[in-house]
Amino acid sequence: MAKRTADEENAGPLKAGGRPDAMDVDETPADMGEFEDEFEDEFESEDEIIEAGVDGRPDAEREAEEAMDVDDAAPGTFIVGRTKLEPGQTLSPDPTTYRMLHNISTPWPCLSFDIIRDGLGENRNVYPATMYTVSGTQADSAKASDNSIMVMKFSGLSKMQGGDDDESSDDEDDDEDADPILEHKSIPLNTTTNRIRAHQTPSQDPTKPPVTLTATMTESSNVFIHDITPHLASFDTPGTVITPQQNKPVSTIRAHKSEGYAVDWSPLHAAGKLLTGDNDGLIYVTTRTDGGGFVTDTRPFQGHTSSVEEIQWSPSEASVFASASSDGTIRVWDVRSKGRKPALSMQVSNVDVNVMSWSRQTTHLLASGDDAGVWAVWDLRQWKPSAGGNDASALQRPSPIASFNFHKEQITSVEWHPTDDSIVAVSAGDNTVTLWDLAVELDDEESKDTAGVQDVPPQLLFVHYQNQAKEVHWHPQIPGTLVATGEEFSVFRTISV
Repeated sequence: MAKRTADEENAGPLKAGGRPDAMDVDETPADMGEFEDEFEDEFESEDEIIEAGVDGRPDAEREAEEAMDVDDAAPGTFIVGRTKLEPGQTLSPDPTTYRMLHNISTPWPCLSFDIIRDGLGENRNVYPATMYTVSGTQADSAKASDNSIMVMKFSGLSKMQGGDDDESSDDEDDDEDADPILEHKSIPLNTTTNRIRAHQTPSQDPTKPPVTLTATMTESSNVFIHDITPHLASFDTPGTVITPQQNKPVSTIRAHKSEGYAVDWSPLHAAGKLLTGDNDGLIYVTTRTDGGGFVTDTRPFQGHTSSVEEIQWSPSEASVFASASSDGTIRVWDVRSKGRKPALSMQVSNVDVNVMSWSRQTTHLLASGDDAGVWAVWDLRQWKPSAGGNDASALQRPSPIASFNFHKEQITSVEWHPTDDSIVAVSAGDNTVTLWDLAVELDDEESKDTAGVQDVPPQLLFVHYQNQAKEVHWHPQIPGTLVATGEEFSVFRTISV
């Protein structure tokens, strides 16, 4: 997204491009002598003629002026999320840079959400698109009783006009101007959702959908686990009524004494294994039993000296997880540890580390984002236990393999592309969602082209404006499609990915 201004009215003639004055010629007989050469004084000899460029000026003069124009333009370059709008100005997306773009409002803003896998197929590019999500609301404090978990179906997600997706049929072009449709089922919660994550357990009966569970970290310090399988099925089964019993949590974790934000389901435990972390720096593990119940181990994992902000299970090792904290560290743990202490502790920031994402494709890569607006990528193979153990004074400070301080407000979400280990989506408190390609490397000649834009890394692919951006997730079944939440939901796909 870019904002450019053009002053076409002030576009004057090219230098040295004016016409010479008309010659003053008397009416004289035809046998009059030679006319006076009006250019005689301008060029005294052929040796003084300077070769002109394409616009009538010498090449050296034109190149010098272009270089000055680049230097003058840099301070005025508009960068979304950095440059402040003047009074009365608003941002409008450039539709030619999107394949799909929709904004969807909900009764109350949602701090957190998750995308639900569905049975509509993998790698689908047919429009209008349909997807399922689950979110938790943040109602005004005076109306806390209005809070709920929203199980949602987005449909009618059409492509942009002029889209070049060959997979879409001509019959679907009529739907390009249609508004998206939001259907939802609400589960009363009576408290604000800090973070929500979903997990699916395959059904033993191939004719039935998987069991979809959600874990909701709340302001109340309780963690609620719900089975939203009937809510999802109701969207495609007319006449279905959700009973009050189906809205009740199947389990409530009361081990935490303070609220928290960190929650993650293990991708390697089909039945369900959950980690939750709180503002006291404590982490608990909850396991689903063979009978369908849930058991929380009351012995917490301890090591952080401040709140646990994020937890991520390893995508390749079933007993390993990582946690990020406002103490500026990332710690790696093994749930089999009897001492409940971290195996690795690294000081990765001087401020709060808010979010993390563990690459599913290259499992030794971990991305993190902090309160200063810096996001970085770490190679876990370079992390080694320190001689001082977990002593704060002895913590190692590893070097990231990539680090970016483009954002000037806190990073609120970071997530690897589900199938491309070089693409990362980041959201921040500067009202932007950015897309990055870590595979981009510019040589010295190419880097000259970015001279007019200061401090914009070449790896930055796209900047999407999202007011009060909180979380962003890739859809695992619709290539290149993202959903972001903030003041409202934004569903989009850019031409960049």
